[in-house]
Amino acid sequence: MIEVPKQDPCEICEGMAGRDPGWAVIDEGEYTLTVINPWQYEIGQCCVITRRHAETLFDLTREEAAEVIAAAQRVATALVRRYKPLGVLTFQNNGVYSGQEVPHYHFHVVPRQPGSDWGIGPPQLATFESAGRVRGTPHDPSGDEARRQRVRLTPEELHEIAASVREHLPD
Repeated sequence: MIEVPKQDPCEICEGMAGRDPGWAVIDEGEYTLTVINPWQYEIGQCCVITRRHAETLFDLTREEAAEVIAAAQRVATALVRRYKPLGVLTFQNNGVYSGQEVPHYHFHVVPRQPGSDWGIGPPQLATFESAGRVRGTPHDPSGDEARRQRVRLTPEELHEIAASVREHLPD
């Protein structure tokens, strides 16, 4: 069985309950919410989350899974319209050994720009030379906390970004 991170209470459930002032919703569906990620490693970085507490991909219903992809496509379109990125990275982690930190399903949608300071991002970027990493260079976690502080925005900034992305959603 996949080991899922422990967190009580779940920070995503807390955000949906309105207990986090930085919680900024971009779009809503029957089964999902699309929110701005509080860690803005790339400006405009979003997550599609399930309304129901489901820990991993394996816990989603067919309806939830279908709506996650549709919501990701919708917000990716808005991000391209708003930021004109070089590309859009989508990913999600299942279990602590894949990098999952919150025990609630979330699908990342990230506009990628030149000069990215992704840092502790998904493992496939560890050898993606165009993203700033030289092949074979291991990740040095010593700067992760400083990087996290640099990319943690105020609730006001997060709400401004969410509103800007929302304006570019397709009809």
